[in-house]
Amino acid sequence: MPDKDPCSLIKGWAKKYCEGDPPANKGGGGPPSTEGGGITNGASDHVKELADSLINAIKGMLAPQKTWAPQKSDNFLYQQFLWLGQHLAIAILVCVIVVCALTAWQGEPRLKQLGASTGWTLAAVAGMASVPGVVVLLNKAVSATFQAAFNSNESTLFKVIEHDLDTAVDSGNPLALLIIISALVVALAFAALVFMTRNPGILAFVCMAPLVLASMARGGETSAVRAWAMRLLGLMFAPLALLLITPFVQMAKGSLVMDAVLLVAADVLMLRMIFHGIPYFGPKIAGAARAVVESRTTNPIVRAAVRAGSPDFYEQENNPHTRTVDTPGRAAHTDRGVLFAAYGVTQKQRSARLTTKSAIDKSQREAPRAQQLIDARRAARAAAQTTTAGAPRNPNRPPRPNPNRPTRPTPPTP
Repeated sequence: MPDKDPCSLIKGWAKKYCEGDPPANKGGGGPPSTEGGGITNGASDHVKELADSLINAIKGMLAPQKTWAPQKSDNFLYQQFLWLGQHLAIAILVCVIVVCALTAWQGEPRLKQLGASTGWTLAAVAGMASVPGVVVLLNKAVSATFQAAFNSNESTLFKVIEHDLDTAVDSGNPLALLIIISALVVALAFAALVFMTRNPGILAFVCMAPLVLASMARGGETSAVRAWAMRLLGLMFAPLALLLITPFVQMAKGSLVMDAVLLVAADVLMLRMIFHGIPYFGPKIAGAARAVVESRTTNPIVRAAVRAGSPDFYEQENNPHTRTVDTPGRAAHTDRGVLFAAYGVTQKQRSARLTTKSAIDKSQREAPRAQQLIDARRAARAAAQTTTAGAPRNPNRPPRPNPNRPTRPTPPTP
């Protein structure tokens, strides 16, 4: 009876070794080989796969091919706003028709107003139904432009990074690989922030389109439409701000560390993109991201980078509590001035001030804020005095004159 095969219970590449036919190692499939490959090539392949996945995720978040906005006008969410906008435009047109009918004795001006209102109403209703399709086409164009600018050939940013992972002078340096992977992870975090702020903004402005376009039914007033379009286009074309780093790609080619520097510059641009491109809430979001970064690091370079992306700013607020109204005497005085102006008589304007009771109420309501401002000014003054007291005195500086000391008159020159 022949002996049992001693290698029958062994599986995988170990069985090949047992049978005397070791497999060729291709990077991670077996044990280390002396002919090349082995652990080094396997780890390198894993790094490249991780970098490729991070780059694909960044591209998908900065310029996705699809947005959250409705793609057609028959979308359920968009239909609610479309119905409201169409009925609002028709209601405005009816009001214009009634006003023109009641003032038809004015002749040509009212006919022009009626014609303009009718034409702009038709244009507004047609534009309401076409907004989703236009936004879809613009988004596809932005996505294609972004892909062409950053991943189309060997001179674009992401292609250069992929190429440098193989051929850069520091491609075999573990520290350089760690730096580029860390930079890609940070860039992915900022890209996710851009994605989570840009797409809801596009959705909100697309849904607002019928309500904004309905304002044109009054006779072609397009100021609201222009403001809405500028904000929507700013949201959609915001990723193209990264084109500012394209001229520097060739300068960084061949070094993973320089590629990481370019990615840091892209992070700053993405933060600035949020600051300026996201309407209403952009400065708040960028400031929150800056605060998160500054609370977790003391590195001055990192702090300078996030401050470049989210600069300091002041905010203005509306008074959310009470509104200011005129007293009966001031209201009558204002209307009397309008009447006198109709007869060509100029009335002296009176300066406005709050009544005693209103001034007391305002002082009590704003007392906490006023106290905070006083404390802040006091702290700033104390810090300035401490700095001045600690600074060395300049011996060449003449002494300051004492205002309380009387000065002697200069004797006249003979």
